[in-house]
Amino acid sequence: MYAVTPNELDTKLLVAKVEAALKGGVRLIQYRNKAAGKSLLLRQATALLAVCRVYDVPLIINDHLDLCARIDADGLHLGAADCKPGPVRRLLGADKIIGVSCYNRLALAHEAEADGADYVAFGACFSSDTKPNAVNAPLSLFTQAKQQLKVPVVGIGGINIDNAAQVKAAGADAIAVISTLFDAKNITTLTQQFNSIYK
Repeated sequence: MYAVTPNELDTKLLVAKVEAALKGGVRLIQYRNKAAGKSLLLRQATALLAVCRVYDVPLIINDHLDLCARIDADGLHLGAADCKPGPVRRLLGADKIIGVSCYNRLALAHEAEADGADYVAFGACFSSDTKPNAVNAPLSLFTQAKQQLKVPVVGIGGINIDNAAQVKAAGADAIAVISTLFDAKNITTLTQQFNSIYK
């Protein structure tokens, strides 16, 4: 279970939601907030890192290399328009986790793996409210990826408790969830339900 944060401007609320997911057993948190300015990004990332440390769960920063380095987060998630994994690795160090969004492009995943990525993500698996215009990544792509890649493969986009098992069955090593999780009435319980799919 890989939780990606929503565009929440209320830092106290964001931390509370993330802690609820951590209590449910989420294994990785990615801080992603496209609505926040630099000062808020720093405040929120610092607060999230502190709570993640309590639960011994890695905090990955989305896109912002400078922010990741400044707070010494556990890693960075890169999109297609961002830096390549190799240069990022040299800047952040060998111990950091580097993930790459590969959308529906297996060739991009091969490039990311060859350049030192620790995991690759494909999506959107299903229609998504977070990214309604995202490209579709067919589930067959995960089966192909697991046959050809050595790094873990993550599924993202429109995943909910009813379709998560399909993504696992196709070959995804993990599922990443945003709004389905953080909009839930009981985040802890839903996290546990997602995790039970991967037991």
